[in-house]
Amino acid sequence: MIRQARAFGVTMITLTLLGTVAGPLWAWAAPRPPYVVTRSGPVLADPGTQTLIAADGWFAAITGLAGLVCGLVAYRLSERPVAVLLGLTAGGLLAAFVAYWLGQWVDQATVRRATALGAQIPGPLDLRATGVLLSWSLLSVITFGALESLAAYRASRRRKPYGIEDETP
Repeated sequence: MIRQARAFGVTMITLTLLGTVAGPLWAWAAPRPPYVVTRSGPVLADPGTQTLIAADGWFAAITGLAGLVCGLVAYRLSERPVAVLLGLTAGGLLAAFVAYWLGQWVDQATVRRATALGAQIPGPLDLRATGVLLSWSLLSVITFGALESLAAYRASRRRKPYGIEDETP
């Protein structure tokens, strides 16, 4: 039981710490919508801009890739699949929230620098589709589960390779 808890905790903490890398990477890579500084504060320059949802795509791509890699690595290193699977689920969710919070925190320095009226500045980094917060956890669990299922299938005694007949008389 202690080994199960340790496998869960190590997996969850490792993924959460990886979220501290994904957040600044997202802040660096994601495009920001243009804002214009007015007397009442920054206003969106082009309300029809596609960059409002581009941050969601970048977040999903970065955290999804991280989830895929985490699922592969966890499968290769795991001895206790249930605990690791639960750790991937919880750790992926925590890592995504850490990445989201840290990415916004890193990005706030850009928005605060706006002082001149009429100046065009990059807007704040934010997620419009909060469902992308599940991408890290979801992809790591799917990858781990698919690899575990494939290994169980290959190890099955009932599996018969193509072209080999049953040799029992």
